[in-house]
Amino acid sequence: MLFDTHAHYDDSWFDADRDALLRSMQEHNVGLILNPGCDVETSKTAVRLAHTYDFMYAAVGIHPEYSVGVTDADIDIIRTLAADPKVKAIGEIGLDYYWEKRSPETTPPREQQKILLRKQLELARELHMPVIIHDREAHEDCFDIVKEFSDLKGVYHCYSGSLEMAKEIVKLGWNLSFTGVITYGKAKKARRVIEGLPMDRIMIETDSPYLTPEPERLAEGRVRNSSLFVHRVAEQIASFKSLTVQEVEDITTQNGKAFFGIA
Repeated sequence: MLFDTHAHYDDSWFDADRDALLRSMQEHNVGLILNPGCDVETSKTAVRLAHTYDFMYAAVGIHPEYSVGVTDADIDIIRTLAADPKVKAIGEIGLDYYWEKRSPETTPPREQQKILLRKQLELARELHMPVIIHDREAHEDCFDIVKEFSDLKGVYHCYSGSLEMAKEIVKLGWNLSFTGVITYGKAKKARRVIEGLPMDRIMIETDSPYLTPEPERLAEGRVRNSSLFVHRVAEQIASFKSLTVQEVEDITTQNGKAFFGIA
C-alpha cells in the first residue's frame, strides 16, 4: 500500500472527476492520502474531503504565498479546524522566495512570510501537532526559523535543498518528503540527497496536481498529476537506494503513518 503524504485535491483541476478519481485509488494500491490546506478556505475543504473518504486525512495551514492580509482571526480558524480528529498536521507552511524576481509585485515580503511561519509554528507547538514545511529557494532562512522550534516534529515537503542541510534536518528528528521531481533527468542532486539519507526519514508524495513525474510528464499536452503516479516516486527511490519497490513502499508508508499518527 502506498501513502501519498501530500496532494491537493481541493484544487479546481480535480473538479470534473474528483470523486471518481479518489474512489479508484485503493484499487490502484494507494491506501492513504493526506491533503494539506494552503489558506483558510482550502483548509476547510481539506477537512471536508477527509471526512468524505475514510482513507484521506487533512492538514490545515496558510502557505507563505498567502501571507499578505492574514489576521489573528484566520489563525483562530486554523486552530479550530486543527481540533478535528482527521486533521493530522499544521501545513503547509513555510517560506517561498521563488517568485521574488519573477513577480515581485505580488510576492509577500520576506519578513511578512517569516512572521506568519513563526505564528503557525507556535500554533503547532500549542496544539502538539507536527508541521509540513514548504521551503522554496529560502533554505537558510527557513532552517534558521525551524531550529527555533526544534521540539516540534516536522517534514520538509518536496525537499529541494542540499545533502548537507538534509542531514541537519534529520539531526532534528525531522523527515523529508520527495515528489516526482526526482524522476526528472536533471535530478542528480536529489539522487545524492536520497542516497545519503536513512530510509526511516523518507516519505513520498505527489504534490498533485503539480509536479507530474516522468514518463507521464513527457506525454503530449499537460498531464495532471494525481496519487495514481505516486508509485513513480517509490520506484525512483528504490533505484537510488538499491532496494525493491516493495521495500520502499512498505517503509515510506510506515514512516508516513508514524509521522502523522495514523493507526
